[in-house]
Amino acid sequence: MAAGTPDSQARFGQSVKGLLTEKVNTCGTDVIALTKQVLKGSRSSELLGQAARNMVLQEDAILHSEDSLRKMAIITTHLQYQQEAIQKNVEQSSNLQDQLNHLLK
Repeated sequence: MAAGTPDSQARFGQSVKGLLTEKVNTCGTDVIALTKQVLKGSRSSELLGQAARNMVLQEDAILHSEDSLRKMAIITTHLQYQQEAIQKNVEQSSNLQDQLNHLLK
């Protein structure tokens, strides 16, 4: 390979230096993009963790609500039985009052 003129060597050196600078800039941009993506992925992981914690809290609240509704249904049934018993007693007391009025006449 024959040695080129100093002028052509300088242009070749400048060309290589320009390409190298361009590649370094591209690599820097790629590193920045990669860093942003990693941070975004890290943030996504945090958001998923928070969503999972919130879901567990909601599930506990739903289970507690179901338990409360079950207890309220039992109480409602007991109140219905008591209402029926009171209603029978009222009917019986009015029958007794009629019998007393009849006996006192």
